Amino acid sequence: MSSRSFYQPAQEVEAFYLSQFQTIDHHLRCNDSSVVTHFSIPNSYEPFCTLESSSGNLSYNIYNPPSTVNFSPNGSPMSQQQSQSYPPDLHNSPDNTYGSPRSGSCITNDVSDLRHKLRELETVMLGPDSDIIDSIDSTFQNGNDTCSSEMNSGRQIMGAISRRDVKHVLIACAKAVSDNDLLMANWLMDELRQMVSVSGEPIQRLGAYVLEGLVARLASSGSSIYKALRCKEPASSDLLSYMHILYEVCPYFKFGYMSANGAIAEAMKDEDRVHIIDFQISQGSQWITLIQAFAARPGGPPHIRITGIDDSTSAYARGGGLHIVGRKLSKLAEKFKVPFEFHVATMSGYDVKLENLGFRPGEAVAVNFAFMLHHMPDESVSTENFRDRLLMLVKRLSPKVVTLVEQESNTNTAAFYPRFLEALNYYTAMFESIDVTLTRDHKDRINVEQHCLARDIVNIIACEGPERVERHELLGKWKSRFKMAGFRPYPLSSVVNATIKTLLENYCDKYRLQERDGALYLGWMNRDLVASCAWK
Repeated sequence: MSSRSFYQPAQEVEAFYLSQFQTIDHHLRCNDSSVVTHFSIPNSYEPFCTLESSSGNLSYNIYNPPSTVNFSPNGSPMSQQQSQSYPPDLHNSPDNTYGSPRSGSCITNDVSDLRHKLRELETVMLGPDSDIIDSIDSTFQNGNDTCSSEMNSGRQIMGAISRRDVKHVLIACAKAVSDNDLLMANWLMDELRQMVSVSGEPIQRLGAYVLEGLVARLASSGSSIYKALRCKEPASSDLLSYMHILYEVCPYFKFGYMSANGAIAEAMKDEDRVHIIDFQISQGSQWITLIQAFAARPGGPPHIRITGIDDSTSAYARGGGLHIVGRKLSKLAEKFKVPFEFHVATMSGYDVKLENLGFRPGEAVAVNFAFMLHHMPDESVSTENFRDRLLMLVKRLSPKVVTLVEQESNTNTAAFYPRFLEALNYYTAMFESIDVTLTRDHKDRINVEQHCLARDIVNIIACEGPERVERHELLGKWKSRFKMAGFRPYPLSSVVNATIKTLLENYCDKYRLQERDGALYLGWMNRDLVASCAWK
């Protein structure tokens, strides 16, 4: 570089490719008249099919260079001159992947031509012996770019593309989106479409949905995708919902439910009348084992009343309203001769008031927050702070025990880029754990990941403000909220801990269980995924 000087017209300085990766039509000239390189990226776009559910009725204007770039109804980038109809989406088919030849380029019609031009440019700048592909020997560490210059960053990216390093390219793409570097983001999205697959390795499968989230973020369509991607009942004679399949193949939900049930059973061991208030009861699977445990209690079971709170969203997984849950649990209680009542409260946690909870004197109250509180907006979203308001409302019931189960992730108030890195790390572990149970071509696995995990991933990446409802906090923050509401820790029973350890023996030995500061953590290898604790 030092042996050569370059002529750059003032109007082209900002567009200098290797320093900003934002050139649309760039001319790089050496003072040596014998060496002149013309480098140009055609400003053209071709169709890209995203998730079927991402279709909408609007066109999203996201950038205004000389040739304005829009997003088509299916989330695909195109120029104004190229508005056209797009083919039906084939992404949901297990036989198709993002890497199919149908995926078009966002930057150029010939990706190999782009690489060739990059090599030409590098030869001018670094000399004929340099190699932008083979000289890469460093990668992102902990999601941060460790290179000291934009050129080395470019070398890293090209090396990652050459190695088909999906995680590295995803991070680079997210950084470009964060920096509003549209040209770079679209180029990397085009490269990623050739790397990801809904039936590939864990990072390839996760990458398909992360890429969907990045595209949706640029198109401002994340909220509509989140609402459309519901974990619904399979269209078959199998009565198991996709969420229940996930419940069976991974221990995360069983761990959470078992630890919460253990705390409730311990707190209610001497009570004759028990009222369990379950926020977001979903399919009611948590209470099957607790009813059975109460039935075997020395001296006979207590009278159990469950108030199931849930909005209409979970109806897709149940195949209907909350009465389905009540009927199922009532039949189970009758079979085990347990006195039982079920109270329905079809509403969101936002709207719950004391009178909705059916409080009766003489009942011992247990409140269950399992994978629910992170959906409530806090002070960073709303002046009403629904998260803390709900905890203070529950405290007014003077419950004997309150159980909390949440994903151990930090995506609530984080800005987009660090939130992206956290989500990528978290769901990489999740997808790897699924991989050891369900084969990669298993139809149920594809449906489980698409219907039950993809929607959360898209929401975390693509949405902001009130539209972003997947707002996880680390347990340390939850503890602060509970203490502020007036609660004290309720120690988990050692018997429960031992039972959960026995449960994990039925799963891969890469799962790990740890007890820290009165709480239980279930993780995959070195990553905590779910935390559980109890309060009084």
